Amino acid sequence: MDDSAFHVAAGAFEHLSPLRFVSFTFPNPLPNPRNPYGHPLRVAVLDSPFPGPSRPRVAAVLVPLGREDDWIFSTVSGHLQLLSSSSNDDDDDDPFSRLVLVGGVPSPSSSSSPKPYIRPLFGSDPDATLLQQSLLPLLLALCPKSAFTREEIPHVPFLSFDDGVLRIAPVETLVGPVVGEMLVEDVAVDRSPEPPELRRRLRFKRMPNLVQTQVRLVPDPATSTPLSSPSEFGPCRPEAESLVQPYLGPMVAGFSLIASAIEERASTGLRPRALCIGVGGGALLMSLRTQFGFDVVGVEADEIVVSVARQHFGLVEDESLQVLVGDGIQMVNSSRKGKQEGPLGGPSCFDAIIVDLDSQDAMNGVSAPPMEILERCFLLAAKSVLNAKGVLIVNVIPSNGSFYKELTESFREVFSELYELDVGNGENFVIFAMVSPVGTATTESTGTVYEKLSEVLGRRLLDGIRKI
Repeated sequence: MDDSAFHVAAGAFEHLSPLRFVSFTFPNPLPNPRNPYGHPLRVAVLDSPFPGPSRPRVAAVLVPLGREDDWIFSTVSGHLQLLSSSSNDDDDDDPFSRLVLVGGVPSPSSSSSPKPYIRPLFGSDPDATLLQQSLLPLLLALCPKSAFTREEIPHVPFLSFDDGVLRIAPVETLVGPVVGEMLVEDVAVDRSPEPPELRRRLRFKRMPNLVQTQVRLVPDPATSTPLSSPSEFGPCRPEAESLVQPYLGPMVAGFSLIASAIEERASTGLRPRALCIGVGGGALLMSLRTQFGFDVVGVEADEIVVSVARQHFGLVEDESLQVLVGDGIQMVNSSRKGKQEGPLGGPSCFDAIIVDLDSQDAMNGVSAPPMEILERCFLLAAKSVLNAKGVLIVNVIPSNGSFYKELTESFREVFSELYELDVGNGENFVIFAMVSPVGTATTESTGTVYEKLSEVLGRRLLDGIRKI
């Protein structure tokens, strides 16, 4: 063994240490002809931030070939999210206490931005299976002492990773004052048996496993237009109003609960108004304006994200779509009844407030919304900004069952009724908090608004809303 390759002290992994992260290189045990990962391997070990069972469990992930530089596998935050999601997806009641990543060595830090990627043509790589088998002695050496018993050595499973991405073409890496480093990338997504779909995505380095926003890319020979960004997939442009993000359609479905109120406003010549806290690429804002006739105000904390939405995702502002830069939660709080009118206007300004914010905390894995949304002062302020038949719509990715229960209980103390829609991806729920009672989710079954929702989203999605 090359002494420069392995500098971890003997016994370093005998005990768990919350949030400890150690990475090192290790000789690849496979001979060169059967070695797709090269020499040496990078091994990264992360201990869970949370207390585990008395007999801890360890799991491993083999980094997909060619994705060594992806933030999902090359950063501590990505590793932490993998650990959290692996524990949540596992059938065993006990979460994993330690996760080991094994793969190729990432590029030097001076050039560590994500690289282009093409998934290998082979489906199941036999050499990867051989590598997993040859790594078992190392993985056992990385298990804590308490994982062993007199009768049994620990089982260290290799967990699979498949996000359906066939190809990645980085477009631009930027740094925002609030969200930090971010990546715009074009991807080809597997939709078998249908052809792959081309999409443009935005991810943040602080939470790389979470796609912040994505839209379809469609062919566009007129590459000189400002909405067309260079793409390795050929002349393409973003379909700005496409609701590709899994939970955006379900969020819009909530307007079926206030369809009659929207119809009533329209009969007096007033356009419905929506406040979107969290802009991302702007797909939701564009869809609400162009497909549903809303006046939309978006609030985004990071000015660079807004610039990215304009340049790379096709966001266009006009008299019906305005984007403000700032803290959306604070803006709502400042607009509460009895206080000086804030940047959003006075009380009862909106038919809907839509919150699409992640928790910004990789320690809890991919989760949403931030805890501030649960505070009574925000909920009261949001209710005051909504009109009498308005709705607060929130994208929820529960970090655990207790968080979801706490969220619904907090909302129930302020709002008249709560409705829920399971997005169906095993991750997201959408909560609809009503200022006034609706009755049942199927009450609003007629009128042009409901018909338009059915046309764009499908009746099945609307029928999935249930009262809680």
